[in-house]
Amino acid sequence: MAAIKMLRLDSSSADFAKQLQTRLDWDASDDLEIHKRVLDIIADVKKRGDQALLEYTNRFDRTAFKAGKELELSQEALKQAWDTLPSTQAIALQTAADRVRAYAEHQKLQSWQYTELDGTLLGQKVTPLDKAGLYVPGGKAAYPSSVLMNAIPAKVAGVGELVMVVPTPGGETNPLVLAAAYVAGVDRVFTIGGAQAVAALAYGTETVPAVDKIVGPGNIYVATAKKLVFGQVGIDMIAGPSEILIICDGQTDPDWIAMDMFSQAEHDENAQAILISPDAEFLKKVEASINKLLPEMERAAIIKASLTGRGAFIKVADLEQAAQVANRIAPEHLELSVADPEALAEQIRNAGAIFMGRYTAEALGDYCAGPNHVLPTSSTARYSSPLGVYDFQKRSSLINCSATGAQNLGKIASVLARGESLTAHARSAEFRI
Repeated sequence: MAAIKMLRLDSSSADFAKQLQTRLDWDASDDLEIHKRVLDIIADVKKRGDQALLEYTNRFDRTAFKAGKELELSQEALKQAWDTLPSTQAIALQTAADRVRAYAEHQKLQSWQYTELDGTLLGQKVTPLDKAGLYVPGGKAAYPSSVLMNAIPAKVAGVGELVMVVPTPGGETNPLVLAAAYVAGVDRVFTIGGAQAVAALAYGTETVPAVDKIVGPGNIYVATAKKLVFGQVGIDMIAGPSEILIICDGQTDPDWIAMDMFSQAEHDENAQAILISPDAEFLKKVEASINKLLPEMERAAIIKASLTGRGAFIKVADLEQAAQVANRIAPEHLELSVADPEALAEQIRNAGAIFMGRYTAEALGDYCAGPNHVLPTSSTARYSSPLGVYDFQKRSSLINCSATGAQNLGKIASVLARGESLTAHARSAEFRI
């Protein structure tokens, strides 16, 4: 395999901002043909329910289901998957679940209220969603960690019913995924996938219940379907390719940094791994480590395509400037591999998750650290946050006016309503004065 020559950018260059933006740009343009196909599938499932769902499932997943009830896996099947796991996997899964749950417990929003001097009560009532849907990739592309990260916050929030969909190509189920569903407390599991599964969760069929929000990763058809049903239901986010940005002062083992970059680059060719450092010699050492370690990797071709197509080394003047560049990039994962990560973290405003210190590999966050691994990508960390318990809770305002409060507020509302020429609004308030 030919050696990788990483793209090098220098923050002191006059056109640095333009060069950086060019590297960050990712073509997320909609494929109109896929868009049309997905629209047709959604409309068909909405119209014909189980019948359409069965036809698409049998066609795309090479199955032979004959009735809607055959699509659902029993709780006994989930328990059996858990009971028959090798002990090492069971311990790892349970430990990860416990850590995700402990972290999620700290995220719960609480209802609150206060009473004004005139007796008027104001507040906020927090309630969980009634039903949530979780999409999980199936077959060989199985991610039990995604089950934990999506399901546990929903259950901690108190969601009434959590419905999971997971395709089973050729009838193949993944024991780890089913065991994760059992450990996480998923209520119902259906062996469906693709745009048809998203449509079923959004609109409901005779067998699959309609939910209030759909979360979880999927391919381009799933992502497009989530976009198209948004409004009918809530969704978590539309995720782009995986990203890692590493800021290093040059004192970490370059092999560690190279492998951390690999950890995201191996996802797919569009994944992005960027290293920022004020130490030009260190960048050379990491490039040497990349070329030394790459031949050992099972997914070497994908890693190479990712690093050459979207990766970069960025030379900066100092760590303060590194933080400024990081805030511009707003990465999904940010590693601060420096001597004083707490001080540097104070300068970070935009990042999905911040991994602090030389020993904190991003991969720990993917599986078992505790914080959620469902994170904003494509610079959306500028305005959005990781998936959490709060995504499965709703907030309702509480207003309870006393007679005196109605007098005071009614006069103000009357003036403002008449200023907007909404006379009924004004008189409704005035009647209580």
